[in-house]
Amino acid sequence: MDDEPNVTYITLNGYVDVHKYRYLYFCVMFMLFIVIICFNVTIVCLIWIHKNLHEPMYIFIAALLLNSVLYSTTMYPKLLIDFLSEKQIISYSACLFQFFLYYTLNSSEFLLLAAMSYDRYVSICKPLHYPNIMRKTNMSILLFFSWSVPACHVTVPVMLSAETKLCNFTINGIFCNNAIYELQCIQSDALNLYGLISLLDLVVLPMAFIVFTYTKIFIITNRSGKEVRKKAAETCLPHLLVLFSFFCLSVLVSIARVEDNLPETARLIMTLQMFSYHALFNPLIYGIKMKDISKHLRSLLCPSKII
Repeated sequence: MDDEPNVTYITLNGYVDVHKYRYLYFCVMFMLFIVIICFNVTIVCLIWIHKNLHEPMYIFIAALLLNSVLYSTTMYPKLLIDFLSEKQIISYSACLFQFFLYYTLNSSEFLLLAAMSYDRYVSICKPLHYPNIMRKTNMSILLFFSWSVPACHVTVPVMLSAETKLCNFTINGIFCNNAIYELQCIQSDALNLYGLISLLDLVVLPMAFIVFTYTKIFIITNRSGKEVRKKAAETCLPHLLVLFSFFCLSVLVSIARVEDNLPETARLIMTLQMFSYHALFNPLIYGIKMKDISKHLRSLLCPSKII
């Protein structure tokens, strides 16, 4: 007698012409996945290997890129499997796990960017206190909370959703985000309220803190000499570019999520951009714009040209 577990499966119906273009989708996204991993891991390894990069600014960069690697390795494999599958389905338990990873790692991005802005604020606005403030212990605490706080926040809706009865079994998308709430028979006001609190804690407050720190940096550098402004531009510009791209991408994803009149093809393209653009953009910006990283990167790629 076969005792098969009672597993609930969710259908992902956000794919457009997947049967017609499955191999094109797969090849493009697989190549992007490999490039993303190679780019990010290369920069992280350079920071790990070279002792002159063992400074808080570079450690935070490595953490940000490592976050991109974790995000890609948790999202891409399922995406690639779906491209080659006859049915794009996922078990409800796996869907909740994907929901947990997606929101945890995306929220960690905001907190890591906030930690990086604080590092730049202390370095430029309080340079004499920088060694005492940005000690290894304090840096480790910032990194710990950047990952643990989002994980704790997201655990609550995951646990509540796991016990909720489902009346719908189709998600209008290609992965499990907060659309899982639409699967539930009864919309929970408590979950909606908790989502707003999490949005405030994990997105609004970190963004407000980032705006505050860079405003203070701008004021201080505007009053300082040319050398201080040059240093601030060299170290802050890459962070600002990454922050701006991540913010724009988040807005783009939100539009794709809530806009009902958006064509399915456009929605799919915007969603796939979320999986690739930011994770590709970050290592390129830091590899090109950060002078010390760029120097080690050139020595790695063109060792014969380094004297």
